[in-house]
Amino acid sequence: MPLTSSNLDDVLPLVAKGKVRDIYAVDDNSLLFVATDRISAYDVIMNNGIEGKGKILTQLSIFWFDFLKDLIPNHLIASDDKEILAKLPKELSEPKYKEQLSKRSLLVKKLDMIPLEVIVRGYITGSAWKEYKKTGTVHGLAAPKGLKESDPFPHPIFTPSTKADLGSHDENISPEKAAALIGKELTEKIGQKAVELYTKARDYAKTRGIILADTKFEFAKGKNGELILADEVLTPDSSRFWSAKDYEPGRSQNSYDKQFLRDWLTSKGLNGKEDVSMPEDIVKKTSDKYSEAYEDLTGNKWN
Repeated sequence: MPLTSSNLDDVLPLVAKGKVRDIYAVDDNSLLFVATDRISAYDVIMNNGIEGKGKILTQLSIFWFDFLKDLIPNHLIASDDKEILAKLPKELSEPKYKEQLSKRSLLVKKLDMIPLEVIVRGYITGSAWKEYKKTGTVHGLAAPKGLKESDPFPHPIFTPSTKADLGSHDENISPEKAAALIGKELTEKIGQKAVELYTKARDYAKTRGIILADTKFEFAKGKNGELILADEVLTPDSSRFWSAKDYEPGRSQNSYDKQFLRDWLTSKGLNGKEDVSMPEDIVKKTSDKYSEAYEDLTGNKWN
């Protein structure tokens, strides 16, 4: 059965509930992230979940945090089940809690998060393509003329957005607007670091036959002002991955993500509607895509 909501409240206080993650306070300096099997599309959470999705997201994030650790520190305190349980109240080792935490939990540092979605785009697609068709710009930035849908940009570009509350929409903004929110120096610093991280991940993904079209990072500030990579990283929920063998500019691409769900919602006129349950074939197709993303990126079999 999918885990659509964790329940540790009688042991740890729940401090936040996102589209996927439940976040619990452990102490003054650390938090417990539990990635559920909830899935959202068009900013609406579906009634039913995708079994194992939270585990895949967690394990893929662990893979990427390790892959990028030479470029930037991250928020992980512990990611192995045994190490996590050893640092938590002993009650959470009981089977009813342990089952909720296995492979889907991270013990992380409590940090001062930077209030931006830090997006890097290597290819023009999604909301960037919609804007470009109308104005010839991307996040208010001038873009090369004559681009086709899914074309690569000459260089990866930093395109931030606001970080909206649950149920609200993020807003694409220019780096200049981001600078007005958090300061020019910090904006430049996170933009440069995000492009560096994207580039390393993109080059690795190519070796696996995968195109990393774009991705979203989240950063925090450390005590000495250093950037720390936080939240999730380079998962199908935060990134667009395309199969290189199927790639063809001039059209939308098949993604390793919940595109089956989005297409189904759109075909039924349900995009943006509340109280929607997915049929079993959409659940299965979406589940297969998440497993495929993990296996193709890491080279390891899922389960």
